[in-house]
Amino acid sequence: MTDAIHAPLRPLADTSPSAVVAGFIAMMTGYTSSLVLMFQAGQAAGLTTAQISSWIWALSIGMAVCSIGLSLRYRTPITVAWSTPGAALLITSLGGVSYGEAIGAYITCAVLVTLCGLTGSFEKLLKRIPASLAAALLAGILFKIGSEIFVAAQHRTALVLGMFFTYLIIKRLSPRYAVLAALVIGTALSGLLGLLDFSAFHLEVAVPVWTTPHFSLAATISIGIPLFVVAMTSQNMPGIAVLRADGYNVPASPLISVTGLASLLLAPFGSHGINLAAISAAICTGPHAHEDRHKRYTAAVWCGLFYGIAGVFGATLAALFAALPKELVLSIAALALFGSIINGLSVAMHEPKEREAALITFMVTASGLTLFSIGSAFWGIVAGLLTLLILNGRNRTQ
Repeated sequence: MTDAIHAPLRPLADTSPSAVVAGFIAMMTGYTSSLVLMFQAGQAAGLTTAQISSWIWALSIGMAVCSIGLSLRYRTPITVAWSTPGAALLITSLGGVSYGEAIGAYITCAVLVTLCGLTGSFEKLLKRIPASLAAALLAGILFKIGSEIFVAAQHRTALVLGMFFTYLIIKRLSPRYAVLAALVIGTALSGLLGLLDFSAFHLEVAVPVWTTPHFSLAATISIGIPLFVVAMTSQNMPGIAVLRADGYNVPASPLISVTGLASLLLAPFGSHGINLAAISAAICTGPHAHEDRHKRYTAAVWCGLFYGIAGVFGATLAALFAALPKELVLSIAALALFGSIINGLSVAMHEPKEREAALITFMVTASGLTLFSIGSAFWGIVAGLLTLLILNGRNRTQ
């Protein structure tokens, strides 16, 4: 990795068709996973169409700038995304306070995240987590998304099987183009089967809308603190695990600090917070993004560019993604993640003394368990560390 860092930075020369495709799929996966949740939360809270559009614009621009900037700075595929669990949280909590108070809570969350990065406390915590558990955490997070292709086959059998077998055949002949070929065939099959519907699609440029923040204890407790916990446990911790599992040892503190500061600046325009990506990040760090791991940073750069384009037309995103059958989106995301799941499981099971703890981490994370409004990624790590402590104790490293 050292030689790659000191080599000349040439994003255009380092890129490849597979990196562009990986960047597009990562963007598409990030948006389709929770864009509808944001519309649902905004409508439930009585936000105007302009405010919801500004919300999407703020998140997209923040994700674009951070993904491109951090990836170029560290020559590493660093993908930034909004918090999907955070968007789900807002469906029930956003309507209980005024929008100005919600903005104040977003700012509180961003300040807490930034402090974690600047003080290095998050980095210190991560160093105490064994690599096997981090890899198991990654595999557990990605497992559900990866298995969705087989669930989707129940509903759109011809479409999904056509994509799946295209992937396998091209994987044998030319592995770097396997995902691209599956996407092309999937789109063509969707058209032939009459599954593409662009009737509701129209271009509309998003306009930022400023909302003056107000701070209240109620909003801090119901929105600010939960968003912070979700951001650190369900986004930033898995996000670092994805990078570490694929051999990218970039320092965590600067990444957390930058995303926290970006969230702080964009909060008045509606951003509930941007964090390190996990699922979409694995698409850019995996072997399908580029055969040369030192050039996979270009996939994250492309993802950032697509974020920026999507943000400019934030008001039209829902209609665009609604035009594609969800089975196509689920299947292409699953196929793009196969390599990362394989790598995660391989690293997780490498150390004999840590295999059972890694297995527990994987199973709890993959289960989707939620306790006290905290997602399975956090509980997976807790369960794995407890298992490791009970089985090995102080003799783990001996």
